[in-house]
Amino acid sequence: MKFIRIEELRENHDFTKKYAAYQLNISQRTCSHYENGTRQIPLDTLCRLAGFYHVSTDYILGRTDSKEPYPKTKSP
Repeated sequence: MKFIRIEELRENHDFTKKYAAYQLNISQRTCSHYENGTRQIPLDTLCRLAGFYHVSTDYILGRTDSKEPYPKTKSP
């Protein structure tokens, strides 16, 4: 599955792959693999991507067209 939205988000923010990879604590090559769909995105990285781009994980996964992140839940 190609994650076109990750590439679009990165480009819309005018981030290079090198910068995005650094901020996400992954290699530039891994970033490319995620964008091209040649490597599955681990859940923790998916959550970091959503936080980094201020969108929901469902938006990244293509399950919704709404970019709005979910509201934070209150901790007990």
